Amino acid sequence: MLGIGCTREAAQPEPVTDTAPQRSLSSIGLQLFTLANMMEEDFEGTLQKVAEVGYQEVEFAGYFERDPAQVRALVDALGLRAPSAHVPIEMLKADLPAVLAAAETLGHRYIVCPYLAEDQRSLAQYRDHARLFNEIGAACGEAGVRFGYHNHDFEFFDTDGVLPYDLLLAETDPNLVVMELDLYWIVKAGHDPLAYFAAHPGRFPLCHIKDMAADGSITTVGAGTIDFAPILAQTDQAGLKHYFVEHDWPEDPMGTITKGYAHVAALTF
Repeated sequence: MLGIGCTREAAQPEPVTDTAPQRSLSSIGLQLFTLANMMEEDFEGTLQKVAEVGYQEVEFAGYFERDPAQVRALVDALGLRAPSAHVPIEMLKADLPAVLAAAETLGHRYIVCPYLAEDQRSLAQYRDHARLFNEIGAACGEAGVRFGYHNHDFEFFDTDGVLPYDLLLAETDPNLVVMELDLYWIVKAGHDPLAYFAAHPGRFPLCHIKDMAADGSITTVGAGTIDFAPILAQTDQAGLKHYFVEHDWPEDPMGTITKGYAHVAALTF
């Protein structure tokens, strides 16, 4: 079941209360997968547009064959920060030293495994992933970086009587492996982010702010049914430090990120 306050009617106004707003996000990021096609066509120009919208942080999902030093120079010139990057599990296995070298150059504080393919999701495989994640997390820690895992909805599907997400939380060392909670996917799977924050305080330094339409599809942040304010109100409990707006398949990428930024920037909690 969804937690109270985690969803809203898309067309309903926010309730008026007598309590003055106490907090808003001082830094808002964008997961660059949202602009993947634009990044492919014009990497430099797209990052400039992201900065112009007002985003302070970006999370990379590939460097599009650019040298890390070249990317870092561009990010710095635009006044952006790149605290994290998504790196496929295959790349983590094949050449972790190169991943960590790029992270050092770009100033990443987190390396995040973004996805597990369908043929990598048996319960035995999840246990193997947990062991691997602990090993990767230890190597990342030695390099001054944290390692994390980003969820979809499938980690919340019953698998032989176990929720794989719960298994990953239980069998990875909190000192070695953190979680990047994708708010759309956990809500779509019928689970409550607030319950996970309460059960695993401090485990979630990153999140994806992604909205859900009434039909369950991904929509522009602010146009859907997820009420982000009560979720963000538990920032301290969750350990949240970085917040990335995202839409996996936007029809209007620039319109999506502009509206998403405006909505999140206006949130108070």
